[in-house]
Amino acid sequence: SPDSLINLLALSIWSIVGAESSSPSPADAPVAGELRCQCLQTEAALIHPKHIAHVELIPKGHHCEVQEVIATMKNGKKVCLDPTAPWVKLIVTKIMNRYLNAPLDQPAPTDPIIPMNRK
Repeated sequence: SPDSLINLLALSIWSIVGAESSSPSPADAPVAGELRCQCLQTEAALIHPKHIAHVELIPKGHHCEVQEVIATMKNGKKVCLDPTAPWVKLIVTKIMNRYLNAPLDQPAPTDPIIPMNRK
């Protein structure tokens, strides 16, 4: 019957879409707006700052029990950094100091994405 055919078609489309959406994203790339940890794997090896365009800090919370540090490279690739690596801790400290040392007459920066400007 036509109703059975429509139901079968809908079920087929649903199963294809469900399978694609459940597959992991390539190279641990985070997906914006997800209510779970965005980093499946982290990189602890030193990445030279000249290759990093900006860094995003995602504090731990109900979505993820660990702080996440996501670097966007100048080539556009996103890399999840190991927040326990000493060099990553240094970057996080510098970002936090930038927020804490904002002038009192100006609002503190609210954007968790910090450009890595180099001179």
